[in-house]
Amino acid sequence: EHVWCHSDRIQTASEKAEMTGKTLVHIIIAVMAVLLTSCHRTAPQRPSQRLNGSAPEADSASLAILTLNQQLAMSADDQLLNLMQAQEEKYALYEANTWMAILDRGDETEPVPQRNEEWTIRMKIYTLEKELLVDTEQSYTIGKEELPEGVENNLGYLHRHGKARLLVPWYVGYGVTGTKEVEPYENLIIEIELK
Repeated sequence: EHVWCHSDRIQTASEKAEMTGKTLVHIIIAVMAVLLTSCHRTAPQRPSQRLNGSAPEADSASLAILTLNQQLAMSADDQLLNLMQAQEEKYALYEANTWMAILDRGDETEPVPQRNEEWTIRMKIYTLEKELLVDTEQSYTIGKEELPEGVENNLGYLHRHGKARLLVPWYVGYGVTGTKEVEPYENLIIEIELK
């Protein structure tokens, strides 16, 4: 029988084989324990959640819709630019990519609308072909998203009794859903008067 020297002790071949077998069993158990504890699945995520700070992969349908909406937004901007250039009133590009002609700034001794204030506003909404869709006068709380973004973001340029005509692209008007009166993706002419 062969003899190996390990430390101060002499091992026989059979002792060495027994020791190697025990070591091998311990290694297998350790590997299995590591594999079992590390084999957990990542929890399912909603599409809006991000993993490790990176955006979830977009599917081809989402990308196609995004591309279409970008093209429609550019088309709306071009359409409103052409309409604005054909008008007699002097328009300027204001907040939220909205063209506005200030017809009357109102009583400049009065304040301009501020966030969380309630204001009564007369609003007439027309198609670009000047078909009247809505004629309403009601109270709105500024900053509560009760008005289209293209209107609300531009109220600060008017005082009480101020009047303006806005050319509002669909994406800051009533968007992709529209309303009962306004079609989805509808570019609008909106006349406002602060009461």
